[in-house]
Amino acid sequence: MEIAKMNYYFTGLLIVLMVLLALCVKPAHARNEYLNEYGVRCGEVDFRIEQRDQDYNYSDSNTNEQQNFSITFRKYLGTDCKTSKENVAIKQQLELMKMCGRVNSNPSLAHNENFKLLVSKCRGVSPARDTTRPEDDKSHWDNLKDHFKKENPDVEIMGDKILLPPKDYKMPVPE
Repeated sequence: MEIAKMNYYFTGLLIVLMVLLALCVKPAHARNEYLNEYGVRCGEVDFRIEQRDQDYNYSDSNTNEQQNFSITFRKYLGTDCKTSKENVAIKQQLELMKMCGRVNSNPSLAHNENFKLLVSKCRGVSPARDTTRPEDDKSHWDNLKDHFKKENPDVEIMGDKILLPPKDYKMPVPE
């Protein structure tokens, strides 16, 4: 009586597949979303040279050689190229406008060679302050919560206090 016999071929195949999968998987790399071109391509030009050799084995072994040269141009449909490039430039300028305040407030970046281009792009850009924040520096959620607490003083809200049982409370004992 044969109970449970292990199939070594199947196990070996699984191990080989797992090793191949581990070797083929490439790591995920972060992408700089706000400074890329968002897939803006106006068109592509493709040059190709082909050579074909064909042998005919009829009566006298003829060889036929053909050489082709082709140029292919692809124009992508959608918005025109000028508008797409302008949109990318506007997105980059908006991002620089948001980040130049941090760059200009850090004088050590001006002395670092790696940030030379960024410092030159941000030179002369003064950061605009956000004047929509309340004076007390509270968030809108905190203001709504304070207003609710004033209207409902008897309601206990989580997050305001650490809710602990009274000191004389006896915790149940596990059985």
